[in-house]
Parts: sequence; structure tokens; C-alpha cells
Amino acid sequence: MRWTLKPKPEVAKVETLQKALQVDAITATLLLQRGIETYEGAKTFFRPSFDDFHDPFLMKDMDKAVDRIEEALSKGENILVYGDYDVDGTTSVALVSSYLKTRQENIATYIPDRYDEGYGISYKGIDFAHDNDFSLIIALDCGIKAIEKIAYAKEKGIDFIICDHHRPGKIIPKAAAVLDPKREDCDYPYKELCGCGVGFKLVQALASKENKTIEDLVEYLDLVATAIGADIVPITGENRTLAYFGLQVINENPRMGFKAIIQQIKKEKLSITDVVFIIAPRINAAGRMKHGNHAVTLLTETDFSLAKGYASEIEQFNTDRREADKRITIEALQQIDDNKEQERFTTVVYDETWHKGVIGIVASRLIETYYRPTLVFTKSGDKLAASARSVKGFDVYNALEACSEHIEQFGGHKYAAGLTLAEENFEAFKQKFEDVVSSSINKQLLTPEITIDAEINLEDITPKFYRILKQLSPFGPGNMTPVFMTDNLKDTGYGKCVGEDNKHLRVTITQNNTDKIVGIGFGLGNKLRTVSNKKLFKAVYSIDENHWNGKTSLQLKLRDVK
Repeated sequence: MRWTLKPKPEVAKVETLQKALQVDAITATLLLQRGIETYEGAKTFFRPSFDDFHDPFLMKDMDKAVDRIEEALSKGENILVYGDYDVDGTTSVALVSSYLKTRQENIATYIPDRYDEGYGISYKGIDFAHDNDFSLIIALDCGIKAIEKIAYAKEKGIDFIICDHHRPGKIIPKAAAVLDPKREDCDYPYKELCGCGVGFKLVQALASKENKTIEDLVEYLDLVATAIGADIVPITGENRTLAYFGLQVINENPRMGFKAIIQQIKKEKLSITDVVFIIAPRINAAGRMKHGNHAVTLLTETDFSLAKGYASEIEQFNTDRREADKRITIEALQQIDDNKEQERFTTVVYDETWHKGVIGIVASRLIETYYRPTLVFTKSGDKLAASARSVKGFDVYNALEACSEHIEQFGGHKYAAGLTLAEENFEAFKQKFEDVVSSSINKQLLTPEITIDAEINLEDITPKFYRILKQLSPFGPGNMTPVFMTDNLKDTGYGKCVGEDNKHLRVTITQNNTDKIVGIGFGLGNKLRTVSNKKLFKAVYSIDENHWNGKTSLQLKLRDVK
């Protein structure tokens, strides 16, 4: 691990903010690192408000989208709400369709089949709309590159409204409206919305025509918060506000589908991390293992007893997903070991039998072992399909763009993307991808980095300090959980390996004979020697709570020790 300490803010700025907020220097430093320099900035950050939401009509084409939908509603046209099979897509479809159903009945939903149709808008979906007399399709979390498909729909008399957040290509599809804050000609103030966030802005705009405000739309924010967490978009600006209020809904008044999942997992208060690692994988499992329709059905169900049945069905999909993911990861690691004849800057593996629904998860797992830009391929019809994942600081989307001569279709983000190609192009693509990455990546990026917010002493860790830290949440990209470093630590002699295969490290540590605090390091069992026999060491960690036997205490969540 590379340990990188963030630059310290100017002392004068720290002192000014300390004085204005009546906080300690560490808290002032954390705020300045997050771009908060004034009392007003801190107030907005710590106390998100409905007033922080931007006017949806600032988004390019929003007026066109609203006019076309209002026309469809007034004429009683059949509207098809279309979205991808992942969490962002299914939550978007659940949100927009459930809102539109408060306006009229002839609203239907469509999720493409991951295996039969693949990612994004499909010809099969357009044909379904044509055969069933849908004259308007609202596409969510997809469509920004579907030039030919939008043209095909137009020939069949079907209008499209695209709500996307992926990077556009050079040409914008000729749809009735294209909402995407990443359009170069879009002046919307916040560029990092997820697909469900764009869908929510559309609903906000539509609701304003009925004289409804954000307060009337709060019930939809549990869906938006889940998509924000799952899609790993920055939790800054408007996303932070959406996630903040969405988490309140999840914890206080969740929709029946979420309530059923939460009841199954028996957890009381969910953080954004819980949403990412507990709720999102279950919603995703439907599209991975069976069909994304199951997720939309769960998320739109209003009868709790029915929702419980759907949730247990999805729980089984998630169990199946975990088993497939574990097996394929073992096979992929073996494949890498068998082909280790030369040093490579990329990891590219392929097996035609691998389950397409879990190759993205497997790519992430491989990065945990071999920290390289990674592609996991499988057979999809007569093509090969892959999920790409990247390392911090390297743009895999740009790397794929540089290999586009060998690719049939690709899309995604800086750190996660998907692609398809013809089988005969696989070897040429694999070599080109290696060439592009090896010639463009900063070699330092191939060692995982831990970014440290501040160096502190154990005596700084008090219940009051932790209460302030909690108020910095929800955490995520752009506002990560604060990470600290402390030197001159010593285990009190109780350090040991714990958990399955002794993978984890548990220590009880002190600094200069101060009060003891427990540290738990997941996956750090191999570091026991570093801390044993009361040797001095330094640690990088975040702070969290341990709940045991009805008691709550602070503990260190160790990231690394040296």
C-alpha cells in the first residue's frame, strides 16, 4: 500500500474556520479538505435543505421533455418507461413509472434482458413498444449513444425521451428530448447525477406543473439514494442532498420493497454503506441471475405481504449470485496464475461458460488481488461481452476508446465500463488494450493508495469527535470516510488473528500508555508479526462503533499497519 497524506490546509484558514464554527483543528482541517471554508458553507454541508435542489428546468431539453410527456398524458397515449437491469436503471424505472401512474393508468415498464438484449436500448424493446401501441418511450440510465435505435423508433412512429448520465458521443440522438447533464451544451449546475437522479429531476419538473414541490416528492428519494450509492457517483453537491434525505426515508418510512429487505436482514439503521453492500446487491441480483423486472416489481409493490414474497425470491437470486461470483473468481485467478509468463499492466481473462451477470463483480475481485485495469470476458450469443474495472486514477473508458477499432460497442464511466466485440477480434483487442494501458498509465497507480486525511493522536478520539465525524456522512466519492494515521502505537499483548482462516487482525492498542482502544483489520491477518511482541508501529484507519452485549464503544477500523 502507498500511504499518501493529504496536504495540510493553510494554518490561517484552519484557525479562521475553527473560530467561526467553534470546532477543533482536526474537524476544521477535514472540512477545508472538502472545500468548506466558511460558516455558510459548513451550514449547507451539515444541514442539507430542500432549498439546495437546483431548478430542473436548468437542464437542457427539460422543457421539451415536460411538454412531450404532458401532451402524451393529456391525449391518453401509452407510455413505456424503459431502463437498464442494474440498480440505477431499475430504481429509475420504479421512480418515473410510479409517479406517472399517479397521473394516468396507461403506463408500462420495460427492462431489457441482460442475456438476450444486452445493455441499453434494444431493437427488441422498440419492437415491443410498436406491437403494443406505445407512442412514447422514456429511457432512463441509457440511450445517450443509441443513435440508430432512436432513428429506428422514429420510423415506427415512436418518440423517445432520453434521461442519461453517461458521457455522450460526438452525436446526440435525435430524440424528442435528451436530458444528460454531461452534454457539453447543458448548463445544469451539477454534472454528477446518476440515472435515477436525472429521472428524479424529470419528475420534479413534471410535478411543478401540478404546483407540487420537493416536499411532495420525498417518498421517491429512497430510490435515488440507493442508486447514488450503487452507481458510485460523487456524494457531493446535489447528490449529497438527495442521498441525505433519501437515507432518512429508507430509515423512517421506506417503500414496502425496501421494508421487506430490511426486515430480512434485521438491521435497524442503515448508512449509505449498508445501502451499497446490503440493499443494492439484492436489487442487482434480479437482473444478474434472472430478470430486472423482478426488481421493479419489488420496488413498486405497495402491499407489504406481497413485497415480502418478492424480497425472499430476490434473496435467493442474491445467494445464487454469491455462489457464482465465488466460483468464477477462483477460476479467473487460476487462469491468471497459469499465464504468468510475463509482467503485464492489465488483467484480461475469458471463459465462455462464465455467468454474464457476475463478471463485473469478478473484475472488482481480481483488482483486489492484482491491482491492474481489468477486463473479464464471457460469451454472449455470437459475441464476447466484458465488464471493465479500473484502478484509482486511471480512466478505463478512455483506454477502451483508444481500442475502438476492435470493439463493436462500449459505454460506461472512468472506473467501470462494458463492451462487446467479435470473437475473432479478442486477441488483437487484448494486445491493443495492454499497449494502450502500458504506454499511458503512471506506474505508481499500479500500487494501491490509501489517502490519509490527517495525522492524529489516540487521545484525540473522543465520543464528541466521533459524533462530529458522523455528521460528515453520507460518505462516498468526493466525501470519503475520514482516514487517519497515528504513529508510535503498541499492542498491549492481546493481538491475534481472528475470523475464517485467521484472515483478520484484532489488536488492543495504546499510544504513550494512553487509554486502550481496539483495532480490527479485515484481511490484515498477515500483519500480526508487524504488531506482535509490543513492537512500535504506525497505523492507518477510520473510526467506527462496535456494538457488543448491549454496549457501544469506539474502535479503529484498520486499513494498513507498518
